[in-house]
Amino acid sequence: LIENCLQLTITKKGSNSLFYIHTDMTTQELPSYSQGQLTFIDTDDYGGDTQGLDYAYHYTPLSQTQTQTQTSQLTQNEIQITKSTSKSLQEPMSQLTLDEDEAAGSENEDGEGVAATKELPEYACRYCGIHDPAAVVMCNSTKKWFCNGRGNTSGSHIVNHLVRARCNEVTLHKDGPLGETVLECYNCGCKNVFKLGFVPVKADSVVMLLCRHPCSHSNSLKDMDWNPSSWQSLISDRSFIPWLVKVPSDQDQARARQISAQQIQKLEERWKEDPNAVLEDLQKPGIDEEPTATRLRYEDAYQYQNILGPLVKLEADYDKKLKESQTQENITVRWDIALNQKRIAYFNFSRQDGDMRLMQGDELRLKYKGTARHVWEGIGHVTKVANSFGDEDGLELRSNVGVPIECTRNFSVGFVWKKTSFDRKQNALKRFAVDNACVSGYLYHRLLGREGMEEPVINNHNHLPKHLSAPKLPKLNASQIYAVKTVLQQPLGLIQGPPGTGKTITSATIVYHLAKMRMGQVLVCAPSNIAVDQLTEKIHRTGLKVVRLCAKSREAIDSPVSFLAIHNQVIQLAKDSYPELRKLQQLKDEQGELSVIDEKRYSSLKRQLEKELLTSADVICCTCVSAGDPRLAKFRFRMVLIDESTQSTEPECMVPIVMGSRQVVLVGDHCQLGPVIMCKKA
Repeated sequence: LIENCLQLTITKKGSNSLFYIHTDMTTQELPSYSQGQLTFIDTDDYGGDTQGLDYAYHYTPLSQTQTQTQTSQLTQNEIQITKSTSKSLQEPMSQLTLDEDEAAGSENEDGEGVAATKELPEYACRYCGIHDPAAVVMCNSTKKWFCNGRGNTSGSHIVNHLVRARCNEVTLHKDGPLGETVLECYNCGCKNVFKLGFVPVKADSVVMLLCRHPCSHSNSLKDMDWNPSSWQSLISDRSFIPWLVKVPSDQDQARARQISAQQIQKLEERWKEDPNAVLEDLQKPGIDEEPTATRLRYEDAYQYQNILGPLVKLEADYDKKLKESQTQENITVRWDIALNQKRIAYFNFSRQDGDMRLMQGDELRLKYKGTARHVWEGIGHVTKVANSFGDEDGLELRSNVGVPIECTRNFSVGFVWKKTSFDRKQNALKRFAVDNACVSGYLYHRLLGREGMEEPVINNHNHLPKHLSAPKLPKLNASQIYAVKTVLQQPLGLIQGPPGTGKTITSATIVYHLAKMRMGQVLVCAPSNIAVDQLTEKIHRTGLKVVRLCAKSREAIDSPVSFLAIHNQVIQLAKDSYPELRKLQQLKDEQGELSVIDEKRYSSLKRQLEKELLTSADVICCTCVSAGDPRLAKFRFRMVLIDESTQSTEPECMVPIVMGSRQVVLVGDHCQLGPVIMCKKA
């Protein structure tokens, strides 16, 4: 009996579990748990974790007293579980056998064997219905159970769910071989299963669960006689290792519900709206209607709008739902005052493993829900993002009225969803469809994917400058000179190149020559503020008059080209030539707010100065979405350059293009990062 018995010892260190495995079976025999018997013993004489199948060590048998005591309690196919604390004490589970009717399942209309849905327990796999306690794992975030079988997919069902749902913590079933256990690092308590692995002891049959970094490289392991170099991940080949979570047999997987990877993806998307949805719900009308896919060629601009418009709406709806679900309660706030006399709230906004991350310029809503005073809420924008553990995030409030600076606890923080960027994309698509003058005829047909159009020549070869390198910029090499010369003569140019090939220098040189040809202002855009700032700095070196237009929410954020930002240029110009605006700005900085009359006058003078600066600029730099800013509504740009264009979506690029462009230059690398689209359906 002892030769066929697998005995494990569980001890507790706080909330962390160590697993102690003793066996005389060979490594090849270990996976066959159904033929062995498992005994969980509470003892202080052992420590460690779980033993992997890949280690064929000489195991130390239990003492004769322990062996006699344990074997006298064992019966065939029976598992005894004893925990180290009285709260987790459990009775021996009954024999894991199914009735013949339940095992056979019911035949569906197509003749495929499927387990009866009504009889499935709560811990059945939400994909296929397998409910062997030794083969299922619960996702701690969604509270759903999944098996370690692959079915018709390339990875196990539990790993599929963890990846698609962006979760990483699991719990084993209470009736499984290892009991109800949350997998976590023995040293630091990390529960991310994608970082967890096991390390075997050198001289005994013990393994320890440790995270990949830093615990698996800790020097203290050497003193404990562990072997850090033999660390192995708990997840191998997109499934949990079989000695930890049993892999269902081929017969069980064939008898279970068959589900494809496409159905899994649709079900995961459905769970974001209805956590209790089942696979059958996908067959209901209107539940899983796929949007019309984009095309390489379109009949006209109306078809272009009718296809891309719904995709933008899908992304907007998903973004709104995602941001509104990120509210965090019980926030502790530390108050301060900014240089502009605005109130700043500092707090710790926890980083959850999900789709959202806090960025400078994001708008947040801060609410006070305590009883010390009446309920208050204020909106502000993020001016500081925590870069390290223990650091704080900063939120500058719009108004100082009624701010509860005497309170520091019982606050909640949530995202403020802004539809501005999505509205501008929709307006660009609409403008492309109804405004014949928004782009040239050639660009209109090329944007729709039509070929065979005669390409007009923008600049004859004789009108090109003799020296193509721009002042105060590095000299161009042969390939860069060819790129500059080519795009200056074409209405639509595309420059591609890997990192380090000088795309930014080439782009700045192109902008310089476009501006010097006196054909109008040049609009320079990119999908991200960082890319815009880098290109703005290069263009400014050439001596052109550059204005950096940024969103109102980012005016308080510092950048390398802050002196070129339009709001800072307005302040500087007011100090030199506009005494009235200078006095109003000084009063606003001292008091934080102005009276209604003064605020109206201040806004009027500021708009007037902004218009003057934008009109006199040679180059205007902004993000693609900011090109739809109301301050640029009456401007027309014949020449548009979009840097890092491969990182933006088509509707995003259309925002600057439909502002009267006759010559468009796209720069980017299609082998680098693509656009970020959060909604899978879109």
